[in-house]
Amino acid sequence: MRQVHPTAQILLWVMLVLLAQRCQPALLLGVCLLSCAVALRLDSAQFLRLLRRTRWIALSLLLIYAWATPGRAVVSAWGGLSPSHEGLLDGMLQLGRLLCALAGLAILLVTLSQVRLISGLYTLAYPLKLFGLSRERFAVRLALTLEYAERTMHDTATDWRTTIEQAMKSTETGTQHIELQRQAYGWPDLLLLAAGVAVLAGAWR
Repeated sequence: MRQVHPTAQILLWVMLVLLAQRCQPALLLGVCLLSCAVALRLDSAQFLRLLRRTRWIALSLLLIYAWATPGRAVVSAWGGLSPSHEGLLDGMLQLGRLLCALAGLAILLVTLSQVRLISGLYTLAYPLKLFGLSRERFAVRLALTLEYAERTMHDTATDWRTTIEQAMKSTETGTQHIELQRQAYGWPDLLLLAAGVAVLAGAWR
């Protein structure tokens, strides 16, 4: 079975993130539930790992909106120290958008191997040539970064001192060359992108 072009998959994820910014609460809830269900179905461990790593960001986001947005106090007895109803609603909307982005990212990481991910980003980096920058250097640096991040994430939390010491040292990575998979666009890729653009354009009105 033919695989979807990696560039198309990356662009569809970007469209999902943009769509989540324009969705009304009811539609956002539906998109969020569908994205999370697909992410959990494909690889629940990957999705839950992303949620665990962003839990403090999500909590901070909710607290900032709840206390910084003016509106009707949730606990009237607290006066100005109480979070507002409007702030809590805005915070929940932002959490929903973040959840959509994370679910889409989890789907992207599951369906794309590291080589295909780099190939897709290499294709999207074509405009760098207009500024005299090298796409090949970009691809190499990205591959080295992903390799280091993957190796670091496998270290145990109890060995964090050794991890920091190794990160401060200048060591050579195992990547000696990168093989980019060049895949031609097909009609399914173009149709998916066209459908994504149409949905996004309809939501952006």
